Amino acid sequence: MLSPRRVRNYSLSMATRGACGVLLVFLFIFVLISNTSNKSISSDRVEQRERMVNGLEEEGQGDEPIIEANKNAISDDTVSSLLERIKLLEDELSSMRTRMDDAENREGNVENGDEIVAPLPTTFFFRKSFPSVRYRNEETRKRILITGGAGFVGSHLVDKLMLDGHEIIALDNYFTGRKKNIEHWIGHPNFEMVHHDVVNPYFVEVDQIYHLASPASPPHYMYNPVKTIKTNTLGTINMLGLAKRVKATVLLASTSEVYGDPEVHPQPETYWGHVNTIGPRACYDEGKRVAESLMVAYNKQENVQIRIARIFNTFGPRMHMNDGRVVSNFIIQALQDKPITVSYYNVLFVLFYFLQIYGNGTQTRSFQYVTDLVDGLIKLMNSNYSLPVNIGNPEEHTIGQFAAIIRDLVPGSQSEIINQESQQDDPQQRRPDIRRAAEQIQWRPQVLMKDGLLKTIEYFRAEIDRNKRGGKPPPEPVRHGGLESRR
Repeated sequence: MLSPRRVRNYSLSMATRGACGVLLVFLFIFVLISNTSNKSISSDRVEQRERMVNGLEEEGQGDEPIIEANKNAISDDTVSSLLERIKLLEDELSSMRTRMDDAENREGNVENGDEIVAPLPTTFFFRKSFPSVRYRNEETRKRILITGGAGFVGSHLVDKLMLDGHEIIALDNYFTGRKKNIEHWIGHPNFEMVHHDVVNPYFVEVDQIYHLASPASPPHYMYNPVKTIKTNTLGTINMLGLAKRVKATVLLASTSEVYGDPEVHPQPETYWGHVNTIGPRACYDEGKRVAESLMVAYNKQENVQIRIARIFNTFGPRMHMNDGRVVSNFIIQALQDKPITVSYYNVLFVLFYFLQIYGNGTQTRSFQYVTDLVDGLIKLMNSNYSLPVNIGNPEEHTIGQFAAIIRDLVPGSQSEIINQESQQDDPQQRRPDIRRAAEQIQWRPQVLMKDGLLKTIEYFRAEIDRNKRGGKPPPEPVRHGGLESRR
């Protein structure tokens, strides 16, 4: 059975061929009518000429050469006009045939593996400029739903899949997501932005579902712990139900927090974790653990195709400046400890003048750049592997080392690093074992942490400068119940 999109394209092709046929019929009728008119005109003009000749002969003023010249002049003008009209019709018919041939050749080239840039839509009044995307035919183009599509990770995933030529529906309730993260795609024929909360059911026809919806930093997920639990349970049930109905593959963005404060280092997917079920972080940690259990249950009971990605610490552009994560928190602390009147550009050069870290600085983390994470999610989705897979960078550093690395990346910084009291249930070690990812989906991180940090610092520099021009005050440090995040 043909899909609606293939039926639509087939209908357009048939309509084009029908238009060509109508044009040919019109051309034939036009020529026929023209010939009939010419005969009638010629007959009338012959009679008129004979009357004129007879009259002139009677008056003795007949001049056969002049009459014959007038006859030929009239006949040549008429024929020339008809030939010009026929030429125009033939040119239009040839142009239509060329467009049809180009469309058929484009489909054939894509089937042979060639990439073609799709034409951009235009309107009568203006043309919005979009990034060039890969052309895909109906067989290779997928319709993909991304929950949390306007968020930090979700927006980068939207970019990657859009550039690859797929149709994307981005779902977000804008609790932590922002429209500006995906505004460059709004209006593109392959993109749709939907304001919706996954706690409520959503119905759509899709091939794949990336379920990323959930606040991911402690200040955000502890702001409303009940809502966090509902997002990770009811939201996951709704996405699994949708996947069951439309026979789509669903990927869950789980987290390294399912390991809690681990007693095994590094953490393999076979480790069951060490989590406080009633601690302040439990709404997120246990919510993701239940979400994983739901995924496996739907796979076994309903035969839903599932993928589970356990995401480790990630950073990059489009992070919230006040989401409580390491990079953003360090910048906010620098802004808080320096006078606001100092230029923002210079503040970045003394970024960690009073750089605060929590605990003694010996806790370890492994940070990955966001584009590596997106590549891992796509590879996992397109694999045939249904067990959990760690997606993270095994390059491990202590929090103190990480602070020093960032300070060294900011030219001229002489910042002092000071310690504060550690957080409750804060993991002491965090490093992924990514052997399963390498073996099952052929994925390894490609971006060095320092290279990613340089890009992220440039992003924050631009954000701070933009806020300055907009008259916004510098953001305040993020705290919630005495806790701050190092994710």
